[in-house]
This record gives sequence, C-alpha cells and structure tokens, in this order.
Amino acid sequence: MVILAIGGVGKPVRTLDPGEDETWVTVEQFERVLDSVAGREDVGLTFDDGNSSDVEIALPRLVERDLTAEFFPLAGRIGQRGFLDADGLRALVEAGMSIGSHGWEHRDWRRLDGRHARRELEIAPKLLADLSGKPVRAYAPPFGAYDRRVLSRLRRSGATRVYTHEGGAVSRDSWLRPRTEVRHDVDQEWIDNVLGNREGLYRRAGRVMARVARLARF
Repeated sequence: MVILAIGGVGKPVRTLDPGEDETWVTVEQFERVLDSVAGREDVGLTFDDGNSSDVEIALPRLVERDLTAEFFPLAGRIGQRGFLDADGLRALVEAGMSIGSHGWEHRDWRRLDGRHARRELEIAPKLLADLSGKPVRAYAPPFGAYDRRVLSRLRRSGATRVYTHEGGAVSRDSWLRPRTEVRHDVDQEWIDNVLGNREGLYRRAGRVMARVARLARF
C-alpha cells in the first residue's frame, strides 16, 4: 500500500515555520487527492502537526467520502492559535479517526538528550491519549528523521507503528512505515503517478538503499 502524509489544508491562520508552506495544499488540491483515494484500500492517509485545518477542513471531507486517517499532532501546541484543541482531538476520534504522536515540539529526535527524549516520546503521547480518550501508540518523527537510537527508544516506548518520509510502498503489517509527502505543487499527474504504482523498480530500490545507508551511519 501507499501512505500519504499531509500537512495543512487551505489558508493558514498562523505564521508558518520556515519551509512549512511546502507541505500545505489548497482545498481544491486536497479534494482532488481525496477523490482519487476514495474507495481504495491500498492507500492510507496521515496528517502531521495537528493544524486546526485537520478538523475545520479535512475532517468533514473525509467523512463525506467515508475515509479514515491517522492524525499526528504536536502535543506541545495543542490549544495554540492555528492548532487543534482538546475538543478537536475528541472530534477526530468520535468520527473514527486515529491519533498518533508527532512529539511535543517540532524537533529532530536524533538530537535529543535523555530529558527531552522523555518529553517527546513518553509525555507527548500520554497527553494526547488523555485528551483524546484513546491510547496513543503510533509515532511520526518530525522531518521523518530517525536513526537506530530513535527506533530503539520508540520500541521501548511501546510504539506499534512508526511513520517516516522515504516514500514508496509498504506492507500492511510493517512496523516502520515509509510515507509519501503531499506537497504544495501536487496535481493530478503526480497523484496518478504515485497511486498508479508507476514508480520504477530502480527508483524504489534506490529509496530502500538510502534508508539502509541512513541507519548504517549510526
């Protein structure tokens, strides 16, 4: 299957972090993606950061198409302007969506000391679970960044799924799950290419080798 990673949808109501606009899409682009995904069991949808657009724009359009998705908010930004609040988290769960953790802040988990690792990998998912009323066991490292130490910490934290950003296909029972980012310039040609499984064998192999090489460095 293919798993898509979506950032924000529509016009941001807050100041975006540097480079964050690359992962925001218009409502029209978003609806085009959903229309292409609807009815397909081989495509998964995920949302990062916990933007308020998750509930205000994405949720009703997902429900309209009988789609479900996994949402990965930043626990430390819950309730801030432009982000989900506790009511928003519960609204997602009540609509059949799943909640995972993107950590506390948007920081590279490879660079964490022990104190910050506990906040990012243990305290953040606990807060999200308390607010949403559901256990949180899935993780999406910010930037898709990870190494052996991050994966080891996630296993000790009880992670059942870990989502990255390498792109490509993934089996349904994989613990480490590569995702394909939906970016600001997404169009129908890109959607057809990604969801139509037209990616070449050599390109897929290259991504796999890149992932192996990344882990080998640590």
